[in-house]
Amino acid sequence: MKKIILIVFCSLSFFCFGAKININILDTATVESRAIDNILKTIEAPKVSKNVILITNLGAKGDSKTDNKPFFDKAMKQSKAKKGAKIVVPAGVYLINGPIHFVSNTTLELQKDAKIIFGTNEKDYLPAVLTSWEGTLIYNYSPLIYAYQVENVAIIGEGTIDGNGKDGFSQWYDKQKPAQAKTRDMNLKMTPVKERIFGKDSFLRPQLVQFFESKNILIEGVTITNAPFWCVHFLKSENITARKVKFDSQNKNNDGFDIEYSKNVLIDDVDFDNADDNVTIKAGRDREGRETNMPSENIIVRNSRFKGLHAIVIGSEMSSGVRNVFVENSTFAGYCKRALYLKSNADRGGYIKDIYINNVDFGEVEDAIYITSFYKGEGEGHETDIHNLFVNNFKVKKATNAGIVIQGYPTKKVNNIVFSNVKINEAQNAISMTNTENIIFNNVTIGKEEQIPSSKH
Repeated sequence: MKKIILIVFCSLSFFCFGAKININILDTATVESRAIDNILKTIEAPKVSKNVILITNLGAKGDSKTDNKPFFDKAMKQSKAKKGAKIVVPAGVYLINGPIHFVSNTTLELQKDAKIIFGTNEKDYLPAVLTSWEGTLIYNYSPLIYAYQVENVAIIGEGTIDGNGKDGFSQWYDKQKPAQAKTRDMNLKMTPVKERIFGKDSFLRPQLVQFFESKNILIEGVTITNAPFWCVHFLKSENITARKVKFDSQNKNNDGFDIEYSKNVLIDDVDFDNADDNVTIKAGRDREGRETNMPSENIIVRNSRFKGLHAIVIGSEMSSGVRNVFVENSTFAGYCKRALYLKSNADRGGYIKDIYINNVDFGEVEDAIYITSFYKGEGEGHETDIHNLFVNNFKVKKATNAGIVIQGYPTKKVNNIVFSNVKINEAQNAISMTNTENIIFNNVTIGKEEQIPSSKH
């Protein structure tokens, strides 16, 4: 096991919210606190309507057999007519053969012991709707819960959303490659979006929950399980609150929250248990992402418990850029392969900057912190600018592979990274850095911390 103890004090200039600030690295906590306060002032959860629609009064049955889609569709129509309503789902198991399409000013409340479970006949999720798949806009099967161009919407309660992915769409994983490659080719050629028609026979799995071009969003309290693809996808949306959500989703690509082209997001007090990433921050893929120019920004993740593949990920589809991300006061609920993972390659372009990690603890991981400009070893001509990452009060019990890895690009080095008060008790390899500039270590211990030296000759 390699060991390293580094103590360095230094100051630097960096950008935060567009203003250049000269600051000693020990003062970043003040800047971080002020920035978080400013973001929180912009985020307000939607108000719940006083109009109540009890789904069972419309004929719905929580018997796990009745197809309740007609009743959920009727409830949404009534909410639209009333200019807002709370749709209440009492205890029971409600089969829904097809998607739920949200309307504005609507809250879906899943009460304790209520579960909605989606049918597995892919035809029920057609016609295709405008959505996104791995960073490229396409027409595809409808997400199971789809909120498109709406505002003031919420999913709340102590119930469960079950995507039934294991017995349904998740079985398509091994069949998706031809259509997946086609989406990427359309992206690079900038094929008109109206011509990007997938759906039938494409085998591109839909997201479980997607908010698209929407604002004033709340998801609170519910348990999310068995997703066919990504669990919750915030796409080109803003003013988002996600709190006290519980994940238990173990299929392939079952990310918890995917935040894409979105801003002003609070993720608070969440329990993660995902077969893939817990929180992934994205901003479009390759040429389409660069030309869209809609960064994901002003994102706070706090007071949460991580378990799954990777805890916090930025990339790899982040071509519009990611900035102003704050992760604080969180810990682990189990194994994560990587605690912090920033990934891009020379096909992406864009930037990752102004990222703050503070007061976060992990148990056993493979790599504690991994930053790479060579994701999958792909790409040329569009290197990503990665700079201004501040990691403070960061602890890991054991890294079976590496403590800190930074892989910049020869023509665009990773720069202005500050590690302060970092302790990794054990690591097979302590630090690996290539193509970097201005990497600062302040009170960093990887391996066993040495004590007072022996006075013996």
